[in-house]
Amino acid sequence: MSFDLYAIGNALVDSEYLVNDDFLQAQNIQKGQMTLIDQAQQQQLISALNQQFSCAKRASGGSAANSVIAFAALGGSAFYACKVAHDNNGDFYLHDLRAAGVSAPHHAQVKEGITGTCVVMVTPDSERTMHTFLGITAELSPQELDLEALNRARYLYIEGYLATSTSARHAVASARTLAKAQNIKTALTFSDPAMVQYARDGLTEMLADGVDILFCNEHEANLWANSQDLNEAISALHKLSPLLAITCGSKGAIISDNGQQIAIAPFPVTALDSNGAGDAFAGAFLYGLSQGWPLADCGCLASKVSAQVVSQFGPRLNTEQYQDLLKK
Repeated sequence: MSFDLYAIGNALVDSEYLVNDDFLQAQNIQKGQMTLIDQAQQQQLISALNQQFSCAKRASGGSAANSVIAFAALGGSAFYACKVAHDNNGDFYLHDLRAAGVSAPHHAQVKEGITGTCVVMVTPDSERTMHTFLGITAELSPQELDLEALNRARYLYIEGYLATSTSARHAVASARTLAKAQNIKTALTFSDPAMVQYARDGLTEMLADGVDILFCNEHEANLWANSQDLNEAISALHKLSPLLAITCGSKGAIISDNGQQIAIAPFPVTALDSNGAGDAFAGAFLYGLSQGWPLADCGCLASKVSAQVVSQFGPRLNTEQYQDLLKK
């Protein structure tokens, strides 16, 4: 079987909570970013959360996983290279992934370790804050890659969160080597401002000699360029990739193709939960590219899908919603 999209990313079971800013302040949590914590710290956080709030949703997550699930729901064929443990969360994760129509390596599940989990805290302003225990996914390595599947793919998509793991960066390097040899286009997402701030060396290593497509948001772009001028940031990012897709929240998005900018209009919604919005944008944009659409149409679909994600709780839509947006 051939695949339109082959992605590499962290496999995390997400538990989402609707919280308030007072809780984040009381817990000394930095709002709007992803923070890596150990299992004991996460259990303490969950205990504190459960005293005031209830878990609203549980889903197979991870930045690239959200993207490939959106891609598959729109009609593309997708493969996700990841690593989980032989535990309840690992079973749940792979079942949820395959139920969404995404293929995964048969050896993605290992006997040792604990499946990674992510606590997602959403405040009333729709901002998401994540505390992540990577578990076994921190040990994602070239061994978990199915290079035969990648060899039959058209696009390789790399999650920026992998920048924190030495073995994961080695996996990315192996995948990139094969992709380059087979003329498979490569895309990368920065994933989170924290990756640009605290894992820049890892991102630089994964970017290597550049990628074909780079996804980020406006904040990440400015952080990378150390600038408050988005046009300056775009010029800096073009040293990494000829094609940029930059989301700008309620202002829409900018697609820059070798410096030629296309403004993507926003689709106004009542924002509830921003978790997964950028992932959905990337998945829908890549789907449009895989179908040979003009960049403006790719951006339009991506903007519609991400707006719908923001308007409801959770990082992704159901299959019928993706298909309805595609028809429109």
